[in-house]
Amino acid sequence: MLQRSKFTTQDLFDVAVIGAGVVGCAVARRFALAGARVVVIEKGADILSGASKANSAILHTGFDAPAESLELELVRAGRQEYLEIRESLNLPIIRTGALVCAWTPSEAEKLEAIEAQGRENNIFELKLLTRAEARKSMPALAESLVAALEVEGEHVIDPWSAPLAYLAQALALGAVLLRDAELLSGKFDAEWTLETTAGAVVAHSVVNAAGLFGDVVDQRLGFEPEFQIRPRKGQFVVLDKAAFRFVPRIVLSVPTEVTKGIVVCPTAFGNVLVGPTAEEQDDRVRATVAKDALQALLKRGSQIVPALADIPVTGVYAGLRPATEKKAYRVYTRPEQRAITLGGIRSTGLSAALGLARHALALHERFGVVLSPPAKVPQVSVPSLAETQDRDWQQPDHGEIVCFCELVTKREIEATFDSAVPPGDFGGLRRRTRAGMGRCQGFYCNARLAEMTKGMFKTPLAVAELERS
Repeated sequence: MLQRSKFTTQDLFDVAVIGAGVVGCAVARRFALAGARVVVIEKGADILSGASKANSAILHTGFDAPAESLELELVRAGRQEYLEIRESLNLPIIRTGALVCAWTPSEAEKLEAIEAQGRENNIFELKLLTRAEARKSMPALAESLVAALEVEGEHVIDPWSAPLAYLAQALALGAVLLRDAELLSGKFDAEWTLETTAGAVVAHSVVNAAGLFGDVVDQRLGFEPEFQIRPRKGQFVVLDKAAFRFVPRIVLSVPTEVTKGIVVCPTAFGNVLVGPTAEEQDDRVRATVAKDALQALLKRGSQIVPALADIPVTGVYAGLRPATEKKAYRVYTRPEQRAITLGGIRSTGLSAALGLARHALALHERFGVVLSPPAKVPQVSVPSLAETQDRDWQQPDHGEIVCFCELVTKREIEATFDSAVPPGDFGGLRRRTRAGMGRCQGFYCNARLAEMTKGMFKTPLAVAELERS
């Protein structure tokens, strides 16, 4: 069985971060870089087990964020820091740019206002394009296009390796990760005592980055929640790698009051995404896919890029976004209890995570807690998963290839279990290696993966063979 991080009830942490999604991982890194002793409390078997495991993986510029909003400030700050640190952490960026496409005259009329908002947000790499100019930029776009707005700075990244790298650097600086540790309650009496399913944790300060359970965690900490999570489901279709040549750029919709609309988007892994839907639901855990919604996505995708109509589907998935009753981020501090809540971080969370982490540290400094940064920051590098980077199978001594669809080697799989943050379940293994995520969706490699991961997961990939009497 996978070994968990060691700690005792006698340990006193400077900061407890609740939730190991992309925001929690970024917060842990930032506080550890500032010199704090950090503990990350995650109720799932692995990091990114909630909202962060399923998104469109776009690194946003903030061109369409509300002007002068906290979201805009933090998206811009997070994007800038990602660009600054990505090479040192071996994180990819696929420089696609984006086109906000108008398919009706009424949509086209809105493009100038979107451009004006972007410029007000200090995003200047914007250009209104005629139909002909847009189709020259991306020839596979449907002839029914009316006009488009080019946003040069919107790009695609690997959504799973980034938070993994953030947390790995935090752990290298002395942070502790607790998995299978659901927060049950918290009490503040000079220090925080947090009761979890993995034992009690004591910390000077607490940061709530619990995503879909942000309001619930605030309640369990003894606070009156300032917001209510209203889960919003987004379903996606993943098209075969043959689609990639038709979609070199991110294709965005003209947004509405409810949603940013359907996106047709290349991925770091060589596929193309179509989605998401935007569906309100009460369930905070299960995000199911529905045939009619998926068919509607395929239809809309082929209307935008007609060549996609002949491309097979590789996979489908659905994710939940921690929306609230307001569109804004819901960030609160309670100085008397040294508590910070980072709530309502919706579709821009991947882009804003590093900015949110810096913001949380700035809020924490107002508590009067003095931290001393470490003398030396350890270098951390995560494995290459993007198609734009060299991968292990391309090395002459790569050895056995376990997953032929995604070209994942045995060495890669073994290495992830020896890493700073080994996978805690099969989903975590897939996110760290791409194994089982290709055309056959694990049909050919799952038996080998089950054999290799025997005894590693709390919930095994295969059922144990019954003993014969």
